[in-house]
This record gives sequence, C-alpha cells and structure tokens, in this order.
Amino acid sequence: MGTKGIIHSFESFGAADGPGVRFVVFLKGCNMRCKYCHNPDSWSEKGGQESDADEVMKKVSRYKSYWGEEGGITVSGGEPLIQIDFVTELFKKAKLEGINTAIDTSGEPFTMKEPFISKFDELMKYTDLVLLDIKEIDDIKHRELTGKTNENILLLAEYLSKIQKPVWIRHVLVPENTDFDEDLDKLGEFISKLSNVKKVEVLPYHTLGVFKWENLGMKYRLEGIGTPTSERITNAKKRLGCDKFF
Repeated sequence: MGTKGIIHSFESFGAADGPGVRFVVFLKGCNMRCKYCHNPDSWSEKGGQESDADEVMKKVSRYKSYWGEEGGITVSGGEPLIQIDFVTELFKKAKLEGINTAIDTSGEPFTMKEPFISKFDELMKYTDLVLLDIKEIDDIKHRELTGKTNENILLLAEYLSKIQKPVWIRHVLVPENTDFDEDLDKLGEFISKLSNVKKVEVLPYHTLGVFKWENLGMKYRLEGIGTPTSERITNAKKRLGCDKFF
C-alpha cells in the first residue's frame, strides 16, 4: 500500500493552474493563515478524502485526451509540500505515463535541513514546473498577512534558480495589503536575479471565497477591501516585469 494523500478536491479542467488544460489535485493542510485565503477549508488535514497515488492516477487518466500538448496534472492545496511523500509518489507514476507535472506552492514548509531537502530534491526529479506564490517581499508585512516569515520562501526561489527548475512566479495583488510600489519594485528586482523564471503573473484579489469563511464561522479579516483597479494591476505587472516573460 502506497502513501495516502489527504485530498480536498479535484478539478478536471483547470485553466489557470499551469500551461494548457490541467487536472488539478487540491490537497488538505496548510500552515499559513493568509487573510485573503479563498480555501480556508483546506487549512486542516482533517475531513479530507484519503486516496493513494494509484487511485488518483485512475481519475487523472480519464482526462488525458483533453490536455493537448501542454496540459497535464497540477497538485495544489492547501500546501502540497506538507504532503511531499504523496506528491512524489504521484508524480513518479505520472511521469511513467508521460504526463506533464506541476506543483502550485507557497513554499512555506521549505527548509534546507534534512530530511526535507532530500525529499524535495527527489520530488523535483519528477516535477516539470513549479508555480511559486510570493505573497509579499517585505518580511514584516508577510508575517502580518500570513502569520509566517517569507525568508525560507525566498530561499526556495533562489534554490529553484540554482537547480534550474522552471518556475512561474505569482503575486496576488491585494489593495492595502500587497499593493505597495516600493515592495513591488523590490519583488521585481528579486525576480530579475533568478535565472529560471518562465512567467510572472499578477493575480487580482477577489472575494469569491468569503462565503467559506462564513460557513466555517470565521470572521473574514479583509472585509471592506475591494478588488484592485485595472490601473493598479497594470502598475504591478510593469513593476514586476511581467512583459519580460512569455
């Protein structure tokens, strides 16, 4: 019996989770507590569906004909690196079938310490693309926004550059929280020093997940914050250098 993954949900035709059409596996468990999280129901590992890699691959294989040349499987969360053993086992099986693999991570569990780093290196052998969400470049603001430091997340970005693993950098633009010109410039400068970035995306903040907070009996911490204007989105894209990556 292989490692069991604790699954939050599946999405059969993901169009915003990597190149092409993707089958997305959302895992349970996350140590961050982002103020704007649209999946707070994925924080706890409790209440998820347990599946092994073979069971997930049976679901994945049904949709293979829809992917075209670029599509494949993306594991998201929650935070997939919390279940690194399961993701590695799943990706090993996916690569045996020639399936493109991507992991959508905020990087919070990353450390250069053992046993994590050896497990991470093993996972990277079977990972084609990393979608890395850098929520805020300023560590103090990052802690306020997520409850965690960003030091190891930036270290992860640098490590991925060192091993030349293709990366898409993502930044959720939240008015009054992650939309500061000076921080966008710092993040743009940081990204420019990485040699493995294939794409930079600005993801406009939305409130579509607020009802989940309400259903869980939790107070939504960004009440009253609207979506960013088109001008601020354009500004962020310019400062992060999005036009340099196609």
